[in-house]
Amino acid sequence: MVSSSHEAMHRIFQDYPGLFSGVSEVLGIDFAPPTSVTVLPSDLTETSPVERRVDTLVRLETEDDEPLLLAIEAQGQKDPAKPASWAYYASYLLTKYRLQPMLLVVCQDRATAEWAAREVNFGPRQWPLLTLRPLVAGPHNMPVITDPTEVRKDLALATLSAITHAKNPDVGAILKAVTTVLRDTPQAIAEPITELISQGLGKHPAAELWRNLVAVDLSFYKSYIAEEIRDEGRAEGRAEGEARRAAKDILAVLAERGIDVPEDARQRITNCGDLETLHRWLLRAVTAPSTDEIFADE
Repeated sequence: MVSSSHEAMHRIFQDYPGLFSGVSEVLGIDFAPPTSVTVLPSDLTETSPVERRVDTLVRLETEDDEPLLLAIEAQGQKDPAKPASWAYYASYLLTKYRLQPMLLVVCQDRATAEWAAREVNFGPRQWPLLTLRPLVAGPHNMPVITDPTEVRKDLALATLSAITHAKNPDVGAILKAVTTVLRDTPQAIAEPITELISQGLGKHPAAELWRNLVAVDLSFYKSYIAEEIRDEGRAEGRAEGEARRAAKDILAVLAERGIDVPEDARQRITNCGDLETLHRWLLRAVTAPSTDEIFADE
């Protein structure tokens, strides 16, 4: 079953097709900036029963008058069968559209990204017939954008950064930088960014952190995420339940970042019943170098 994070990793290129320019620049590949973009059907099935479907397919018109077919694949884990499928996509697209194809693979796992980036030769060892060289974006080469100024320069790239670094211990700082910028961003732009990151983080622990940052930093925001959080709060019916959840989130963030939590600090967090204090500690937990820093000036 296709996961929400899988969908977000390639759908972002449909919603923000100009993102490929930022990604290719980060990866050090010189492509002419697109002058127009067309999202094409992703179904590559032929009349035979075998179904072939690329995740996202777009046509990029470029300044040098050489259109490019860009196929984007979201890859969650190593799959020995994938290189053959990718080679099929490339040859099929070249045959059907008579345009040069390019494959971009987006990953959230470094090992998977490095596996996907390997050159794969097809044909006899003595004389390979075809060489596959995907372009790969993942936690090994996507920038860790924690400065709101940099986020503001390219919000789409910052969104992809947050998604690809879902497992990074410093993902909290990336997400905090994004919400800082979204506070001053028109809702028509902020809404799809918020939903994409929510989908992209999937079931990773960072998803819960994102939910809390949206609730605290974007309290005005009326997305389904904020509504869901408010509904959960009403269902619990007691401030005590919300406090327990906030304390659990703080400890989860610290554990994900590898921060040691002494027993006295753990007790202080779990025994606190003041939601305002807990929310303040949660925001500090995102970037604090130690547990002591969370309680600074308290």
